[in-house]
Amino acid sequence: MSISLSSLIFLPIWINMAQIQQGGPNEKEKTTPLKDLLSRIDLNELMKKDEPPFDFPDTLEGFEYAFNEKGQLRHIKTGEPFVFNYREDLHRWNQKRYEALGEIITRYVYELLESDCNLKKISIPVDATESEPKSFIFMSEDALTNPQKLMVLIHGSGVVRAGQWARRLIINEDLDSGTQIPFIKRAVDEGYGVIVLNPNENYIEVEKQKMHKQSSSDGTDEPAGKRERKDKVSKETKKRRDFYEKYRNPQKEKEMMQLFIRENGSPEEHAVYVWDHFIAQAAAENVFFVAHSYGGLAFVELMIQREADVKSKVTAVALTDSVHNVWHQEAGKSIREWMRENCCNWVSSSEPLDTSVESMLPDCPRVSAGTDRHELTSWKSFPSIFKFFAEASEAKSSSQKPTLTRRSHRIKHEEL
Repeated sequence: MSISLSSLIFLPIWINMAQIQQGGPNEKEKTTPLKDLLSRIDLNELMKKDEPPFDFPDTLEGFEYAFNEKGQLRHIKTGEPFVFNYREDLHRWNQKRYEALGEIITRYVYELLESDCNLKKISIPVDATESEPKSFIFMSEDALTNPQKLMVLIHGSGVVRAGQWARRLIINEDLDSGTQIPFIKRAVDEGYGVIVLNPNENYIEVEKQKMHKQSSSDGTDEPAGKRERKDKVSKETKKRRDFYEKYRNPQKEKEMMQLFIRENGSPEEHAVYVWDHFIAQAAAENVFFVAHSYGGLAFVELMIQREADVKSKVTAVALTDSVHNVWHQEAGKSIREWMRENCCNWVSSSEPLDTSVESMLPDCPRVSAGTDRHELTSWKSFPSIFKFFAEASEAKSSSQKPTLTRRSHRIKHEEL
């Protein structure tokens, strides 16, 4: 591995400082400080010396990107897709740049939920004080008053937030495949009320306040001269340490601490909270869930904690590559039976859409999402999910249950 030029420039400084700490160059075994230094050098830290500052734009325009008419992210000047390796051999810097863009994308999708989908941003906890950490969900105007149908959307784990299925798809593919917007718009067109959960917004981050230890001595226990010498040594030691730290880690990130949101400190808590304060109060005769990946696990946990209520209100659940496990989550027999009748899991598979897929778990039927890419399963199963909900609603009204396991034989490609 090669060491950068700036690293070689700073190497004598590092050696000097090591010699200072070891007692200077006149001590015996003069090579010991150098050997000790080389043994402690972190080459990854040395490579940071050539990193540009983590100073990124806070708007899409600042990044020189925009979404075109197809919902694809493209460079304003070149028309090219997003480039991750903007600077060669600077993976950490490129990753930070990608994360900064991701935060902008999150805010952009929030704006689309309000402007294009006409959803309202609702703060939670509902009784939060002005000073405590807060999160939010999105709801349509008629989410709680629609007497017929309500659709609830839950994304998976990670960096995604309300309205997203996968950040990678939004940046590298398009808004349709990566966001919940197509689901929301079609749901509204078909007369559903809509609630969009935000299960990963569990805490806010604040910078840790540096704690300065105060001397417990008021100076009465020791002579003034001795105290002055101790203070001088302490200041010199701190000066050397700060000097060393400056070159060891020039872009040291701020230390942050997490303040969790009351009753919403995890995706599972969030799902239960939104159920208790919103979904359970909704007037809809038929409630439908679409839950992707970890969202499926959060739904199963909701069933475990609110089994009777969920069974009385929920008509059908569409899972997309759900990571739930009825054994690990200790879901009871009655829950497993209900899931077999009312849930369907569209899983990543190379088989055609809606083809039955074998399952090792005794819960809901599994069918192919028509893609082997986990993050695409929601988008690829989009038409089948709405057909499944329509069938479930019709079956409920006629006191019949849809036959899920043979759907692949009944759905023709042209119908999709």
